[in-house]
Amino acid sequence: MPMEFYHLINRGVEKRDVFLDDGDYLRFIHDLYVFNDRASAPNYMVKARRAEHRRALLVQIHAFALMSNHYHLLVTPLQDDSLSLFMRKLNMGYAKYMNEKYDRSGVLWQGTFRKIRIKRDAHFQYIPYYIHLNPLDYTHPNWRSGTVASVEAALAALRAYRWSSYRDFNGIKNFPSVLHTDTLKPILGNTSEQNRQIAAILSDPAVAAHSDALE
Repeated sequence: MPMEFYHLINRGVEKRDVFLDDGDYLRFIHDLYVFNDRASAPNYMVKARRAEHRRALLVQIHAFALMSNHYHLLVTPLQDDSLSLFMRKLNMGYAKYMNEKYDRSGVLWQGTFRKIRIKRDAHFQYIPYYIHLNPLDYTHPNWRSGTVASVEAALAALRAYRWSSYRDFNGIKNFPSVLHTDTLKPILGNTSEQNRQIAAILSDPAVAAHSDALE
């Protein structure tokens, strides 16, 4: 099938937090790996211990960012039905974990998920940056207006944030087993090139404002 890109977003019901501690973030990233397989998770775990299982990937995960009450993924489906299957497994599996851990019941997510098909045009290169820049909402909330006072401080905040794929594209092995980086690395370039592009986004109100369309 032709290579397509989708930006996926899901939020907690009523915009409530879905990640309450580091263990929750780690569990979701673990789920990104485990549920990215056509085999069911229980079968996967058994076969993995026997070292006999070859994963049948459902999607390529190019980039991600986890925020306290929502997440962003940039993925490519590998089979006709694989996107919906992956997201169903991911959202249901994580909701089950949260219900058991926090002795809760009811709906965790506000809906299924939001799906935006991304065209490979002049704006495509900005999508991974917009995803990776999301954590600046915590430290530099004016970044979407392109008026960040200190780009260096913003870059330091991004490097310090564990729960995105930004580090993995900047020479820091964070969660490499989850990601497929081969497609984006030639587009994003090395760390210096990425940082120059981030600086350009953070200092250009017209470009930074486009990030709101992906929320």
